[in-house]
Parts: sequence; structure tokens; C-alpha cells
Amino acid sequence: MIDKTVSSALEAISDVQSGMTIAVGGFGLCGIPENLIQALIDRQVVDLTCISNNAGVDDFGLGLLLQRKQIKKMIASYVGENAEFERQMLSGELEVELIPQGTLATRLMAGGYGMPVIYTPTGVGTEVAEGKEVRKFTFHGVEKDYLMEHAFEPDFALVKAWRGDRMGNLVFRGTANNFNHAMAMCGKITIAEVEELVEPGELDPNYIHTPGIYVSRIFQGELYEKRIEQRTYSTKES
Repeated sequence: MIDKTVSSALEAISDVQSGMTIAVGGFGLCGIPENLIQALIDRQVVDLTCISNNAGVDDFGLGLLLQRKQIKKMIASYVGENAEFERQMLSGELEVELIPQGTLATRLMAGGYGMPVIYTPTGVGTEVAEGKEVRKFTFHGVEKDYLMEHAFEPDFALVKAWRGDRMGNLVFRGTANNFNHAMAMCGKITIAEVEELVEPGELDPNYIHTPGIYVSRIFQGELYEKRIEQRTYSTKES
């Protein structure tokens, strides 16, 4: 058995250096690696290129790294909840690459599958396609243009799971599965924090989302806030 456990978030990211590219899991504020983000703050790692579904909010998630000017470039599909992100982007302090959400997910998975590129019709004829190769393919009997996009190859992937074992097998819960699995696949080194760390054999293999082959380090996190990005209320009519 390969025991991949480390004692803390700080130990897990001890070799993350300034200027690196990191992929960060989560969907909105759901399933984000809160402990690992705080460890990056504590170590004052800067000039990061971050690949994520979103940029957090002003005072939580990746928004904390933006607040401290630790992110140089943001690659994401949705950034609408962060005023500081908007300010830095409009002032030219932050480089931004917006990607269609399906393309983002597929480029992440392609990195995990060992595929250097993908072809997608999404973005053809728009600003997304500027400077990129476009090829014609016939698919289901229809010929059309497809945009070539490169797979992601981040130095590190930081993910958060509900449960995991010492071999790195991960189980996500609900919406947290949306991007964490794809992020875990593509990292050259993948670090997972979990709410509950268990012994090998305790996880039902039928419900493992990410096999341990993708995970390099794992630890049990603590003090999760699990904030809600936007609260929606319904009124019950009498």
C-alpha cells in the first residue's frame, strides 16, 4: 500500500513555488479546498496562474488570493461574483482568460487522459478562436469547423473531497463533484484535502469518483466554513 497522507495543508504545498500554474477545484464556493487556499496565503506564494471554474468572492475562496495580489492570471469560465476581480481586470493588474465552461472541463479531462489537444465547435467565429487553429471535420454526416484547444498541464491541482483514504481514493458529495474530479485528473501533482480520512478498504469501490492513481498527497482538513454564494429563499403561501 502506498500511503499518500501528509500532516497538514502547509506540508502538502511546501514545494508550490511562485510563478507556477495551479488548478483549483470547486463550483462557486461549493467544494473548494479552503485549507489549501489558506496555506498559499500563509506561504505568500505569488505570481500564480489559476485555473478554476470561478474566482471565488471578495472575501472567500480564490478571492482571498486576489485580495492579496497573489494571482497573476486567472483562467476561468465564470467570474461574476467578485468585485475585486473586476477591478483588477479593468485596471490591467490581472490577466484574464475566459473559457466556455464545457471547454474548460474537457481541457482539464484531456490533461488527465494524456490527450494534448481537443477539437470543439464551441467558440468558432468568436474572440475565443483568435490566434487558434480551426479545422474542418465531418461528424454525424455534417461538416463544420472545429477549434483546436490545448489540454491543461498545471503544476499542481488542489481539490477538496468529502471522504478519502490513505491511498488517495476520493469521494465527492453533490455539487462539489462538478469540477474537482476534472481538476484532480490534470495536475502533475494533485493534492487532496478531505473532510474525513479513512483507511483503505473503508470506501465502497462502486462510489469512488477519483481513483488514487491521480492523487499525490492527501490530508484531513479542518474548520470548513462551507459558505453559500447566493442564498435563495422561497415563501410558503398559506
